[in-house]
Amino acid sequence: MIARYTRPRMGQIWTDANKYSKWLAVETTASEVLAEAGIVPVEAARAIRERGSQIDPAKLAERALEIEAEIRHDLIAFTTAVAEHVGPESRWFHYGLTSTDVVDTAQALQLKDASAIILEDLHELAAALKRRALEFKHTPIVGRTHGVHAEPTTFGLKLLGWYAEVTRNITRFEAAVEQIRIGKLSGAVGTFGHLKPEHEERICERLGLQPAPVATQVIQRDRHAHYISALAIITATLDKIATEVRHLQRTEVREAEEYFSPKQKGSSAMPHKRNPITCEQISGLARVVRANAQTAYENVALWHERDISHSSAERVIFPDSTILTDYLLAKTTNLIDKMFVYPERMLKNLESTGGLIFSGQLLLDLAESGMLREDAYRLVQSHAMNAWQNDLVFKDLVAADPTITSRLSPEKLAAAFDFKRQLSNVDAIFDRVIKD
Repeated sequence: MIARYTRPRMGQIWTDANKYSKWLAVETTASEVLAEAGIVPVEAARAIRERGSQIDPAKLAERALEIEAEIRHDLIAFTTAVAEHVGPESRWFHYGLTSTDVVDTAQALQLKDASAIILEDLHELAAALKRRALEFKHTPIVGRTHGVHAEPTTFGLKLLGWYAEVTRNITRFEAAVEQIRIGKLSGAVGTFGHLKPEHEERICERLGLQPAPVATQVIQRDRHAHYISALAIITATLDKIATEVRHLQRTEVREAEEYFSPKQKGSSAMPHKRNPITCEQISGLARVVRANAQTAYENVALWHERDISHSSAERVIFPDSTILTDYLLAKTTNLIDKMFVYPERMLKNLESTGGLIFSGQLLLDLAESGMLREDAYRLVQSHAMNAWQNDLVFKDLVAADPTITSRLSPEKLAAAFDFKRQLSNVDAIFDRVIKD
């Protein structure tokens, strides 16, 4: 991923230096466990630990890449580079392992670290959404379906819906993180031809991983597809939020907008412009993560016990997806925290159709008065269409119709056009979602 979208903590996880450090951590832990089992000499495991810890990760990466350019095998290049520092005891380095034992297990460690950052980001976004939902809990705004005014709602409920979705994303992601927290040291085709299952269990335990119950040469990629899918759903939620804010920022709506700093410029040609560039960036980059999910699905099917068609793709989709998710979560949290909200404009838009949005309540009140629903619908719709097509005030048309006023008193008619009546259950909805 390009530096423009990479935050430092997440970017560090996917550096070559950190990757080789994780490989070395797996190899060193394996050597120590095998030494305890009497398979590797204790002094060899000690040398691997002590001399390996003295290697500068950046220089190890540089040397390994230099060797790989010649031999065209990254793991062997790595073991060769480490052996140059460890010395004669390096003959016990990588003992009984195959390349993917190290690569897949180390990748799980990288994903574990990346996931911890993303979970922090998710909780920060949830907190921002919760705070602003409570802030605008009872701020009326027109609800829209199909992009058309429907019935009243509150801006707090809009934010509450996003908050609830983010909490579901946290639950989904936590499950995906647990499924990816898997190590594998079972050999070339997963049969423990050179080590034993208990060795794998002890190595994984020390690394903070669970052993794969069964594997081929690789950990099955359905786990990885699940993980990337969880990231894709998270970023789809962020796209949803950004798209709505973009709609609210349209000139004709102008009910909310993303933060625009005093020195910011929106257009090289039009000084008046305040474009929703953050929202558009969120929507655009979310597409990349969703596209990566398709690649993760394609990686599930491999030839026999393993091929490497997944490997090159994963060098792209795991760094890019975690880096982008981290970046987009931070962007969205900032968007929500600093978003300008205009309650007066919300109320103005709610009232802009002259009461048309209360047609459903009027229909129900007429039915309750004894009018057949079909008759009430035709009557209310005729006034609604007249008001719509001729730019008239629906409420005034209704108040002048004796068929309606003979059934509904002035008090009942006024109640039909009172948005507070339809928003009386807002507190109950909040209580369902926010438990503390």
